[in-house]
Amino acid sequence: MSAVLSSAPPRAASKPQSLSRAGQLFLAVFFIVVYEGAVRKWVTSASSLPLIGLRDFCAAWLIFYAWKRGYLRQQMKITSALFAWSLLVFGWGLLQLAAGQSSPLIFIIGLRFWLLYTWFAVAAAASMNETDYRAALLMAGWMMVLMAPLAVLQHYSPPGAWINVQLEGGDDEEGIFTVVVGVVRTTGTFSFTSGYATFMGLVAPIVFGLLSARKPRSKHYLFATAVFIAFLVGALVSGSRTAVISSGMMFMAYLIGRLVFSRMPQKPAAAVGVVIALLLVGIFAIFFRDAIDVTQTRFEQASEAEDFWGRVQTILVGESHVFETVNWLGGGVGYGSNLANFVRTGSSGYFALAESEGGRILLEGGLLGMTYVGLKLLVIVIGLFKSFRLSMKTHSPYPVLVWLTAALAILSWPSSGQLTANGLLGIILAFALLLFRFPRLEIFPGRASKT
Repeated sequence: MSAVLSSAPPRAASKPQSLSRAGQLFLAVFFIVVYEGAVRKWVTSASSLPLIGLRDFCAAWLIFYAWKRGYLRQQMKITSALFAWSLLVFGWGLLQLAAGQSSPLIFIIGLRFWLLYTWFAVAAAASMNETDYRAALLMAGWMMVLMAPLAVLQHYSPPGAWINVQLEGGDDEEGIFTVVVGVVRTTGTFSFTSGYATFMGLVAPIVFGLLSARKPRSKHYLFATAVFIAFLVGALVSGSRTAVISSGMMFMAYLIGRLVFSRMPQKPAAAVGVVIALLLVGIFAIFFRDAIDVTQTRFEQASEAEDFWGRVQTILVGESHVFETVNWLGGGVGYGSNLANFVRTGSSGYFALAESEGGRILLEGGLLGMTYVGLKLLVIVIGLFKSFRLSMKTHSPYPVLVWLTAALAILSWPSSGQLTANGLLGIILAFALLLFRFPRLEIFPGRASKT
């Protein structure tokens, strides 16, 4: 889909821009999806539905704004393709309703999970300006800076501490997820551990984009370094195998990309930057040696209980029972989401059909699910190809890093079933699409360009 987004026309540097309505709505959705969990677990769990409703309202408003102002019509190819896909999902859902495989409420929930935040991403990418895009990237950086101290506090606090409360576990210490006995898996501002791991995946390319960006002033170097250190610390104390592996792989991709994509005269400076980044990793690895030992223990325990590569296969492809039970019609679009599960049973602590994203889509949609998986793979191939060409053209690893993250998100994040992952997928897809509209965005503009 991203391949058909056209670039924004050039604009005079002397004509400053302010945040547009689209940018304000995008930042509102981003802010709510990251901090709604904090309100739910530390203020009142009764805020869950109002916050979700507010977030979805802002997302829908942005879509309406982009349509009303003609931004979606300016991107007719991607809009037409997404509209056709929406009609197909809607029609298939009606067929499932007629066959008794779903209910009207579950059908509405399914439309939300399958379509709303994809439309949100496309609408945001079509209507946001450079200032909006820059503000969103910097907001992600500040979120990481603020998240790291909270993660450290959670890591070193006992499982029963108020700071480590989780919605499903309540105040019961036995219900808190731990890495090893006495050490929690950090959740940050999120209500569950997977939300924090997903957030770390989202901010990873932005962190390295800030590191590789041109920095006209000293404060820009300080901010980029602070964000990188916060990201490093957040990964070290996460206690999450997903967060540790994905962060490490993204860091390696950044190091390689920094050397490969930089211009020949800039390669010595790029090499120096790589060395400094490695030194920072080494220094903070020493400071948080105990966190590394705990995570290593977690990896060892997990390897005894399950096959690592089998786990990877399950995440990317689906559980074995999926292929044994899937049928052509599917069990109902949206049926496997935690919101639908809450509506049916009053509990959202587990997925009804499958834990993996691919497995859940197949069981919900049947043939439609197979088509959905195929479309996802097509988007990933196009996006990675276009991003590689863009990285070669701009001499920056950032486009490739964003689309590597987007590819992982599209394949493995539980976006069709988990509310936080669903919202964060919309955010990363918007970032990935915005790359093609503003391929040479200056994250840190100089004095002459105050946009």
